Amino acid sequence: MRRIGVLALQGAFDAHRRVLTALGVEAPLVRNTRDLEGLDAIVLPGGESTTMLRFLARDGLFEALGEFVAARPALGTCAGLILLAREVEPHQPSLGALDLTVARNAYGRQRDSKVLRGETRLPGGPFEMVFIRAPRITLLGAGVEVLARRGDDPVLVRQGNAIGCAFHPELGGDDRVHRLLIEACESN
Repeated sequence: MRRIGVLALQGAFDAHRRVLTALGVEAPLVRNTRDLEGLDAIVLPGGESTTMLRFLARDGLFEALGEFVAARPALGTCAGLILLAREVEPHQPSLGALDLTVARNAYGRQRDSKVLRGETRLPGGPFEMVFIRAPRITLLGAGVEVLARRGDDPVLVRQGNAIGCAFHPELGGDDRVHRLLIEACESN
């Protein structure tokens, strides 16, 4: 059975865990460096990226997580996308697993949250995208593949083993983004 950890420092980690468990994956919560041992992949959930960074600064977890996502599949959603980015606007530390720049909270405040249907390159046609104070991808590196857009903006991307998602797939009824992470485990 695949073991995909879910970073559980803050934010919407439990919803990711439920989706992964429903897909037949063991989904232990990750709160320290020891929890990374034996995992096939990791999910970095939505939440507040600056708060997550405060918790990640303890006990070398930021550095251990950086090494993990450089070698194994990772899915970052909303704040998790910010953590996986190479550059963040305004500047804050990040793991650099995706060669892109993101602007935090670029789609507005909490009251500007939206549920949209959008086209994707994933099999199965359009899917639901839940945006909550989402980051906007403002610059893409040459090696980043765009899998879905919101208008002209990329909102689901992949580069190697890293998958970044500006919206919250764990809050919709479609598990294709999580299935993409499981497929990445099988090819890693």
